[in-house]
Amino acid sequence: MKNPSRGNRLQSMNKSLYRLDWITIILYLALVSFGLVNIYSTNFNENSSIFNFKIPVGKQFLFFMVSLFVGVLILITKAKFFERFASVFYLLTILSLVGLFLFGKNISGATSWYSFGSIGLQPSEFAKVATALAVAKYLSEIQVNVKKLKSLFQVGLIIALPMILIILQPDPGTALVFGAFFFVLFREGLNSIFLLLLFGLIFFFILTLVTPIPFVFASIITLLIALYFFSKKLNKKASLLPYLALIVVSCSYVYSVDYIFNNIFEQRHRDRFNIILGKEVDTQGIGYNINQSKIAIGSGGWEGKGFLQGTQTKGHFVPEQHTDYIFSTIGEEWGFYGSAAVILVFCFLIIRILYRAENLKNNFARIYGHGLAAILFLHFFINIGMSLGLVPTIGIPLPFISYGGSSLLGFSCLLFIFLNLDANRLNE
Repeated sequence: MKNPSRGNRLQSMNKSLYRLDWITIILYLALVSFGLVNIYSTNFNENSSIFNFKIPVGKQFLFFMVSLFVGVLILITKAKFFERFASVFYLLTILSLVGLFLFGKNISGATSWYSFGSIGLQPSEFAKVATALAVAKYLSEIQVNVKKLKSLFQVGLIIALPMILIILQPDPGTALVFGAFFFVLFREGLNSIFLLLLFGLIFFFILTLVTPIPFVFASIITLLIALYFFSKKLNKKASLLPYLALIVVSCSYVYSVDYIFNNIFEQRHRDRFNIILGKEVDTQGIGYNINQSKIAIGSGGWEGKGFLQGTQTKGHFVPEQHTDYIFSTIGEEWGFYGSAAVILVFCFLIIRILYRAENLKNNFARIYGHGLAAILFLHFFINIGMSLGLVPTIGIPLPFISYGGSSLLGFSCLLFIFLNLDANRLNE
């Protein structure tokens, strides 16, 4: 006698399988495969093989297989499971981050890893998954409104808690990525004035580092007085007082930049900012990595030197080339065309995730999709910016391509959870 419930489950699984976004899966497989090819190139020798699990490409291939296995498990899991247990995942992640201070292994000055023999796991990579779920869970609740101070504070705390624990490791680069979740808040109704304020703080911080403070003061005063007269034309009752207060606050912030830069930033951070801003030239010291990366990318020309033919790559002139600076290998061996293709694939993947998320009726799934897209974009933008010398080196990987088992597994989980939510369409 047939079991009707089992038949319904099989029918539901077949329907979900049919509705899977196979284009996104193909893009994922293409990026990971291309990553393996370039990791192979950066560490090439006579013993190189994807089946040699003692070398980077072998370890990455092993984690790729694990990621696919975990991805399948995620896809056959009921979509409601991730929403129901989002808080549990978040709590377990926070405990794993706290546990690092007791049981973690210190690597390169940061206690960011749990060591299991020759395998290391970095909880901060999985914290991105748990935080994405927790933010989506909280913002999808009916009574939550990010325009209200209480809701904004609570969701800000959800995002800030893992950030603080990761900064204390210390791993400020990874912690910075969690700022991507704040972009999700603007999609959910947060006033855009906060985004303008954030960009304003960054702009005037950089401007103060490269120009005399009196010039910055004059720029702020001129800008705000012009805004006052413009608003006066639109509304004759516009008051001058808020603009005067904003001038005082802005000038006070600018005056504090020098203290923040010289007393709160570490010397290595100051050096990296100075090199990016052109205030220092140090191609043999702190700026060596960026300089060698730019040489490698520039030497690739339009078509690249060819697979395994990169002289900078084969000579190991670029430190951390299979991790943070993997894009320099792409630029040297695959040239402008290969680099542009990788950038286009990332852009297409992010845009597709946003498009699919916007078409979801379920708030939890939609918000999670925007969180995923924001994290991918920030990683992609900063990593490639680092390789090109456009942003300071902060040590974060290029998703799906850079070497790192925890990174690959974490990003795979992020993506496959969204594929599950998208395929099941919870409200349909």
